[in-house]
Amino acid sequence: MSVTKPKKTVDTQEKVSRIRITLSSRKVKALEKVCSLLIERGQARRIKVKGPVRLPTKFLRICTRKSPCGEGTNTWDKFEMRIHKRVIDLWSPPDVVRSITSINIDSGVEVEVTVPE
Repeated sequence: MSVTKPKKTVDTQEKVSRIRITLSSRKVKALEKVCSLLIERGQARRIKVKGPVRLPTKFLRICTRKSPCGEGTNTWDKFEMRIHKRVIDLWSPPDVVRSITSINIDSGVEVEVTVPE
């Protein structure tokens, strides 16, 4: 009776995890430019990319009196700031995502990378 040892197989594939990239900005053009660059780089490396998912725009409004002293007619100034958000999901190893996200990001675009477990 000969006993043969089972052959060990080396798993060369790294653990693939879902990585969520959240982008937010006040400027829509800069935000869309960064989104398209991330998606192009992901598709060039044959990574499963989902997005960009456009989240609802937040409107931050401030109403303030024009008159500094409070006298005179009641006239008001209305100021508004819009914050746009996009979400992109990538399925890949973390080191590949690091190379994808090493692009030149415009000022004013905030990037948040999360790995849900």
